[in-house]
Amino acid sequence: MTDQAHIRNFSIVAHIDHGKSTLADRLIQATGGLTNREMKDQVLDSMDIERERGITIKAQTVRLSYTAKNGQTYTLNLMDTPGHVDFAYEVSRCLAACEGALLVVDASQGVEAQTLANVYQAIDAGLEIVPVLNKVDLPAAEPERIRQQIEDVIGLDASEAIPISAKTGLNIDEVLEAVVHRLPPPKGETQAPLKALLIDSWYDAYLGVVVLVRVVDGELKRGQKIRMMASSAAYNVERVGVFTPKQVLVESLAAGEVGFITAAIKEVAETHVGDTITDDRKPAADALPGFKPAQQVVFCGLFPADAARFEDLRDALGKLHLNDASFTYETETSAALGFGFRCGFLGLLHLEIIRERLEREFLLELIATAPSVIYRIHLSDGGMIELHNPADMPDVTKIAKIEEPWIRATIFVPDEHLGAVLKLCEDRRGSQIELTYAGSRALVVYRLPLNEVVFDFYDRLKSVSRGYASFDYHIEGYHEGDLVKMSILVNDEAVDALSMIVNRQRSEARGRAMCEKLKELIPRHLFKIPIQAAIGGKIIARETISALRKDVTAKCYGGDITRKRKLLDKQKEGKKKMRQFGKVDIPQEAFIAALKMDED
Repeated sequence: MTDQAHIRNFSIVAHIDHGKSTLADRLIQATGGLTNREMKDQVLDSMDIERERGITIKAQTVRLSYTAKNGQTYTLNLMDTPGHVDFAYEVSRCLAACEGALLVVDASQGVEAQTLANVYQAIDAGLEIVPVLNKVDLPAAEPERIRQQIEDVIGLDASEAIPISAKTGLNIDEVLEAVVHRLPPPKGETQAPLKALLIDSWYDAYLGVVVLVRVVDGELKRGQKIRMMASSAAYNVERVGVFTPKQVLVESLAAGEVGFITAAIKEVAETHVGDTITDDRKPAADALPGFKPAQQVVFCGLFPADAARFEDLRDALGKLHLNDASFTYETETSAALGFGFRCGFLGLLHLEIIRERLEREFLLELIATAPSVIYRIHLSDGGMIELHNPADMPDVTKIAKIEEPWIRATIFVPDEHLGAVLKLCEDRRGSQIELTYAGSRALVVYRLPLNEVVFDFYDRLKSVSRGYASFDYHIEGYHEGDLVKMSILVNDEAVDALSMIVNRQRSEARGRAMCEKLKELIPRHLFKIPIQAAIGGKIIARETISALRKDVTAKCYGGDITRKRKLLDKQKEGKKKMRQFGKVDIPQEAFIAALKMDED
């Protein structure tokens, strides 16, 4: 058992691409966690999607053993966290299990929006923070200016910030020394009743549910009978272990340590992230505070392209939900698409990742509907309902008012792109709260409606700022809006999967853009297809896909005009009948394109 004074639990927090995972690689290498032969880039990013996209999605933990310059051996529990705004939930869980954090800032790019969001989370959690300046080997690096920026923008003392290069391994030893000497050891009583925080859980085909825990008080041993305080389920612990990053089995985990357990848990729903694990015979008096439940902000329908695979989709969602408790799903039906699920996500990137994982890991072909946010509909009889799916909107006559979620967005942008960013925010119905400068970069804070952000705001922001702007947001509350339901009709039939709730002033432009997009994407049929956008009974935009036409008069050489007329009339009758009974196939791209509507 390791003495608590020689344990350090710490996390790495930073903006996307500032080098968190690379620094974690160097720390593992420097402490001998893996040999050079076993080492690979982003060793903690285990999913294919993480490695391809170069982002961290799931927080990972690893135990390292480090002998400091004073000759003392320390146990370091490192947690590598995601940097993207959609996965802020993963970051908050890791910080709850740590006493300290390394704040990594790129020495050429400086403090970004997500740096701010993550460091404030760490400060709120009461963590000790050590600033680290990464990428000092780059020609564009300005460590002194960035030190000043950390002090000005965040308010942290950066005089002892460690200049490193995670890529080349420069000053990695100094980082390890700072972890040992500047971060506090965990506090906890080994003799007290067992109290362990359930940080994460995932499904293993051989072991059942693997549970990642941070022991706060007491000791967690193999063979012990434990109880989950939220669900009151009891289990016998079969395996206790740590990641080094390979799985290594140990006899027990004492107060202050981080590791994993398996206990033949078969059901996904029995391990609630943030739950407290205690001894069944000698339980703790009260549970740990846990985490705020993840707040889903974007909803969309997922349907199998082949209706026969509905049960496979249900099974796949159940397994994914175990690895990622932050998305929700419930069954829904659609006239156009059959049976599927209405899923809630933390943001558009989260939606994209889950969808890609379903397609890759479970070989499913999916159709996704347009994303929407949660609206609050106040009814004229005084009731209130939450609307996740625009197709379920009640009759207009029963609605007193509709409220939509608003966010507070923080955007960092270089001075030369400020005008374009302000225009983008104004176009999206935003109202400016503040505008300040940190050196040559502007810090803009805007209040924006969330449904204007979930479509393609992030992509547009990156394009108008040439990729230099960084963006972070949090939900601020609900405000009343002038909102209407826009339906899309193809060949006079409403396609419920494409209906959406829009602001009345912008409905015409959005309807027109949608109709034009669908006109390009729906293939021509043998009859004319009208595509219309409607609000209630009023058509606000229309496009027509012309019919494929066979030249029926090709064989008539000269002769009486009535012969040609007769053939053309016969063709016209056939087309009329075809339009009446014909079915229009809308390809999958049309549904996907509905999400990516640029409003140039």
